[in-house]
This record gives sequence, C-alpha cells and structure tokens, in this order.
Amino acid sequence: MQYIKPIITEYEKHRNAANALPMSNYMKNNFAFLGIKSPDRKVINRAFFKKYGLPEISNLTAIIKKLWQLPEREYQYFAMELMKRCFKKTDDNIIDLLEYMIINKSWWDSIDLIATHLVGVFFQKYNNLVPGKTTEWMNSGNIWLQRTCILFQLKYKKETDFNLLTEFIIPLTNSKEFFIQKAIGWALREYSKTNPQMVLEFVKKHNLAPLSVREALRILKKNDLSK
Repeated sequence: MQYIKPIITEYEKHRNAANALPMSNYMKNNFAFLGIKSPDRKVINRAFFKKYGLPEISNLTAIIKKLWQLPEREYQYFAMELMKRCFKKTDDNIIDLLEYMIINKSWWDSIDLIATHLVGVFFQKYNNLVPGKTTEWMNSGNIWLQRTCILFQLKYKKETDFNLLTEFIIPLTNSKEFFIQKAIGWALREYSKTNPQMVLEFVKKHNLAPLSVREALRILKKNDLSK
C-alpha cells in the first residue's frame, strides 16, 4: 500500500544482520527481525510521521493488517505505534482490529503494549462493552486474549475495578501457562501500589501459582507489608 511503502524503504535501508540474530533469539526465534533497535526506530518513525502524517482512518484496518503480515517484527512495532497515534479518531468498531492484533503473531512484546495502551484506553471509553467482550475473551481459551483481560487495567490505578480483575484471575489460578501466571502477579503487584491490603488479602485467600504470588508481593515484601 502506498502509505507504508516509505517506511518499508527506510527500514530496509537500516537492515542490520548483526543485530537481527540476537533480537530474534531474545524473542525465542518466534519472529524474524530487520535488526533495527528501538532508539533508531524511534528516529525513523518520527521522521516518517512528520513527513507523511497519519492515514485516513477508513484505511487504518487495511494498513495495520498489511504491516502485521510482513515477516519482520519491526513492522508490527510500527503498526502499534501507528495505532496509538490514530486511536483517538477511531470508534468502537476498532475492537475487531485490536482482537486481530492480539491473536495473530502473538507474543508478550505485542500483547503487553496492546493490552495497556490500546485495549485499556478503549475500555475506558467504551465501558459498556467490557462485560461482553471480556467474557468472550476469557471463554476463548486463547492465553493472549486472557492475558489481555488481566492486564488492560494495569494503568488504571484508583480506577481499577478490582472485583472485575479477580473475576479474570480466579478461573485461571490453576493455569500452567507462564504468561498467565506472570500476568496475574503483575496485575496484582501494580494494584498493590494503590491498595496493598486488598491485594495481600486476595493472595492469602486464593491458591495462586508460586510465580504469581512472588510477583504479586514483590513491592509489599520490599516495604515489609506482606505479613
């Protein structure tokens, strides 16, 4: 597509095989990389958006999906940056595209950004869609959709619906999936900054995986509040 041709051209100019291999190894070889590190990508992206601006919102879904289909991981990173910049102009139909981004080429690096910076913002704006969509995601059996449910409130602080968070956590307490156990601990640890006592009581009451407990209580133990 015409809009993304310049970024593809620019990224290709900066292809670095020496960087690409360790970057791919870091992601357990799930993705190929061009080898463009984050600081360099930020410079390239900034210049791109300054010159070309943002696309028509009507073309956003097609552009994001095209970027998502490209083999190198940097293009998915660019897609997420583009989505963040366009997000205020989207409507509630964008949830379908967010779901596409979650379940395709899924790994922690994309899911965590999508969950906290996109889905979290979306659900604050369209709170009425939370019950139906999160129920669908939790029942899907897809660990990345479930991880998104656990993490989307990560930046909500005092606005966190802790009862809702525990509704996501409790059915997954027996999960053997590392990324679910880690997300549970992360979400609880983050909320412990707001309400340490509530998190402590929840951890004591429920039989969480050791990893989840360790992550959940990290700040409380540091502050000697975990007893």
